[in-house]
Amino acid sequence: MRASHRLTFWIKGAQALALAVAVCFSLGASNASSRFNNLSHRLMCTCGCAQLLGECNHVGCTESGRERNELSAAIAAGDSDQQILASFAAKYGATALAAPRTHGFDLVAWIAPFAVFAAALLGTILLVRRWSIGKTPVPAEVHDPAADALREKIRRETDAGNEGEF
Repeated sequence: MRASHRLTFWIKGAQALALAVAVCFSLGASNASSRFNNLSHRLMCTCGCAQLLGECNHVGCTESGRERNELSAAIAAGDSDQQILASFAAKYGATALAAPRTHGFDLVAWIAPFAVFAAALLGTILLVRRWSIGKTPVPAEVHDPAADALREKIRRETDAGNEGEF
């Protein structure tokens, strides 16, 4: 009986935790200010400052205020996020988007860095393998009795064994 109470306790605790997580993630999901914040960080200011629209703060920027007003109006009109992003891209060009789209030719912007890295890695591996091919390991010293006798004769004649004496 005691084990079933523990199991019930843990099940109810897990349900409460799941409910709390769901509530936390859904808070502000439809809030206009959170949508504005989210979308303004997915768009670039078109004045040439290379900052996100939500972060553009340089003095005298004539574009950011107008673009923020357009974004607020689109959110108030009930446009979806994709519609808003598409309208900004159509009006200001693809450079108005902070990240390239994931379809069509824009997909190259996502794939190219990984492809270049993979090609460089493959080239490096092939180059190292090519350098190592043909390099034979240094063979262990072969003891030839005739060579050993010759070395010993040279040592005796040159007094190489008496290194400390002059």
